[in-house]
Amino acid sequence: MIFVDADACPVALREILIRCAERTKIDMLFVSNHIIPIPRTSNISWVQVPKGYDVADNVIVERCSADDLVVTQDIPLAAEVLAKGARAIGLRGQIHTPDNIRARLTVRDFMETMRASGEHTGGPAPLSAKDKQAFANALDKYLHHWQSLQHQKRL
Repeated sequence: MIFVDADACPVALREILIRCAERTKIDMLFVSNHIIPIPRTSNISWVQVPKGYDVADNVIVERCSADDLVVTQDIPLAAEVLAKGARAIGLRGQIHTPDNIRARLTVRDFMETMRASGEHTGGPAPLSAKDKQAFANALDKYLHHWQSLQHQKRL
């Protein structure tokens, strides 16, 4: 199953994800605190959560399990799902792993400290075509893994 932290997921990536789910029939759940337009199909669903700090994240962590994929730009959420054995990719195609997540958390915390001290660090750049391609490639890598799991279950 693929879980999408949908509040910050750009429309272009949401479209890639929806096409992926429609093509492969993998179950996909979008989680957000605001309404997002998604097709209503048997394998694509959406849950709206109340606004609040980490509410959507908590739903994703609670529902995901080993070998699921979580799509998020939230590094602490990625760390939590990795601890459960799930996989995580960022919106720019970063593949989060148990080996690299601690360093990413450290950088994130450092940047948060800089912003809190009044430093203007700027926000992320808009998604480029290269970012979208990197995301699609990371998603494809997970799908190959998912398809091999499905094949093993049939044996």
